[in-house]
Amino acid sequence: MSAVLVAFLDDYSAAMRRHVAAPGQAGLSEGYDLGRRALVEGISLLDLTEHHFRAVAEDAGTQADPRRAEVALEFLLQTMAALDIATRGYLDGTRRYEQQRSRAEDLEGRDAFRTALVESLQDGFFVADDDGTIVEVNSAFGVLTGYGANEVPFPLPHPWALADRTGYPQIGTEAARFVMPVRHRDGRERWLAVSASSLVKQENDERIFVGTVRDVTAEHDAQARDQAASRLATAVGAATSMVEVLAVGLDELRRTMGAETALVAIWPSRTGRPDVYSCGVNPTRGEGEPAPETTGVAPQFTAAPMRQSGPRADGPVVLDDDTQALLDRSRRQSARGLSAITGDEGGVDAVVAPLGETGDAALWVRFGAPRAVSAADWALYSLLVGHLSVALQRARNFDQARATSLTLQRAMLGPIELPPRFSVHYEPALPPLEIGGDWYDVVPLRDGTIGVVVGDCVGRGLSAAVVMGQLRTAARALLLRGAGPAQLLAELDAVASRIPGAMCTTVCAAVLDPERGMVRYSNAGHMPPVLAPPGGPGRILEGGRAVPLATFDTPRRPEATTALPPGATLVLFTDGLVEQRGYDIAEGFVKIAEVLSETGAALPRDVADAVLSRLCPPAGYDDDVAMVVYRQPPEPLSLDFPAAATELAGVRRGLYRWFATAAVPHDLAADLVAAANEACSNSVEHAYRDTEPGRVSLTARCDGDRVVLEISDSGDWIPTPTDPGYRGRGVEMMRVLTEDLTFDHDESGTRVRMWVTLPSITFPTANPLRASSRPPTVSSRQNSF
Repeated sequence: MSAVLVAFLDDYSAAMRRHVAAPGQAGLSEGYDLGRRALVEGISLLDLTEHHFRAVAEDAGTQADPRRAEVALEFLLQTMAALDIATRGYLDGTRRYEQQRSRAEDLEGRDAFRTALVESLQDGFFVADDDGTIVEVNSAFGVLTGYGANEVPFPLPHPWALADRTGYPQIGTEAARFVMPVRHRDGRERWLAVSASSLVKQENDERIFVGTVRDVTAEHDAQARDQAASRLATAVGAATSMVEVLAVGLDELRRTMGAETALVAIWPSRTGRPDVYSCGVNPTRGEGEPAPETTGVAPQFTAAPMRQSGPRADGPVVLDDDTQALLDRSRRQSARGLSAITGDEGGVDAVVAPLGETGDAALWVRFGAPRAVSAADWALYSLLVGHLSVALQRARNFDQARATSLTLQRAMLGPIELPPRFSVHYEPALPPLEIGGDWYDVVPLRDGTIGVVVGDCVGRGLSAAVVMGQLRTAARALLLRGAGPAQLLAELDAVASRIPGAMCTTVCAAVLDPERGMVRYSNAGHMPPVLAPPGGPGRILEGGRAVPLATFDTPRRPEATTALPPGATLVLFTDGLVEQRGYDIAEGFVKIAEVLSETGAALPRDVADAVLSRLCPPAGYDDDVAMVVYRQPPEPLSLDFPAAATELAGVRRGLYRWFATAAVPHDLAADLVAAANEACSNSVEHAYRDTEPGRVSLTARCDGDRVVLEISDSGDWIPTPTDPGYRGRGVEMMRVLTEDLTFDHDESGTRVRMWVTLPSITFPTANPLRASSRPPTVSSRQNSF
């Protein structure tokens, strides 16, 4: 038995078993190809049939299941069909040959027979030499490629090859079966299935390639449509917001359609200019160029250029009036109603279509040059636009549900107004609805202390948010009634035991005393707070720990007290900040301590941003994070410097650093620095005008919620003139920049005292998104205050 026969029979057995295991059109197609291969390789019907029944007899599963035997027989018949067709074609060719021979006896019998046989084939036939030059083709080959037998030979590169496609073998260069794209002489792109074999001519041992080609454009286009639709559906399937859908959907749509530009215009209101998101380059036509005409299902439109373009689907693009009118009319058409915009010389220049179900969005896709669009192309475009439209509508519904849930949660989260030196943050988890049971609360008390509560209910969704709202309300009431941290948690145990779903809620309660620099706290199974002095390492407050709420009967909740060093930063947070897959919780505490030691001179809100940024996983937080940051007033600032103008820059820098440590907002700090600089300038310029330059002293301290500045010197200032002119207005400026300003003049010198009250930190219930700790995609930090 020859090696060729052995290889063929092995391939036949494997293909038959695959078909028997999973019957289908793919298996039958493989059998048909095997039949064509048997014709080329000279495999006899007897060998094929005998091997088939031997393989069926050896298969125990087929013997036990008659249905499997029928499927195997169907595979054999499909294989033999190719041989039967070839045999009948051979016989028909033979008969035609005999007729021709009887009419022209001088015709070379052998060549005429071969030519008749080749021409009788329905598939294209070719012969190529060892260099890949096509030296013989039949008429079917000419129909498939546009290049017939009267033009041979066809050396490499072949005229039908696509110059921009790499990785495909050329016809007649390999002995194999493959599918390749070609450019027909009329310009159309077609796909051909090539089956080639390598032979050696007996007369000169020259190697040649002989094979057939078959048009599989329809099958390839159908498969490409399915794959393109699947890619687009997969790309937008994970998107949970309108911006995400447009960012990935427009790019995939543009690449699949082979377009130069894709954009979507969305009208926020029924009138006015739309918001435009684009992908790709948007070339504009020059002035005076005629606008193309339109054809298609929709009414006749006029295309117009865009004024500018955006490289991604994340930025505004300005449309001129004509283009906006085009898209405005398109959005009012029936769903999935595609319209073609023709170019100046024919061909489709662009496609427009409505998107979504609300009539406020339209799609515009423009090609680099006008092209011919077939029915198969229109089917693909319609399918892609339909997928994008459905994804956009789903994202809109998701955005609406998420906005509703987050608004509800923000309303229940915490206070509308915070005392000075506080910052509270809420970082939602990843989808589905970014709502959970984490909460915080900051409650100023009558004795000057401040109550702080941070908690985390078990579970997610609206049920957890409802439990959170009830526990937060109860905790606030207990704080206002005067309960300490341990008493608050003990009474919350009773409350939680009566609320379904509140079992195992973790809570950390603390009462801060800024005046005495102390904090009392109690912890019910919650993450311990972290305290860091200015410039020093942070430490975990491990005291006062006990079990979560409503789990065991605890006779008494423990409570701990620790000092708050001047300028120290205290952070209370929920477990979503440090509990991450693949990381030890201890690593999270180490990172928090490092951030606090590095940001001792930053505002509390900047400290919270730095903590969230340092600990954020690459894919975003997979659990909610609630966090409260508090800054204890620092030690008073005392500066003593020579009365020289060159010293004032250093004084301003020192004041800015101290104000940041004291949690003074930037705009208020700038006012205070300007007022203090004016007072110091007056001391430098006027206090020692008749004597030797002396010294100036400046002190800044926190007196409760007030920031007090005192500047003194040992000289005497010039009285303010009645008409100061363009100078001498420093005192008026200090009065405007501060709440109160007093002067004290005596023999020892001049003292200026000014102060302001630190404002409460206010924010709306539905706070606008301020920043993002997540990777691109397009999500944002929520409730960062």
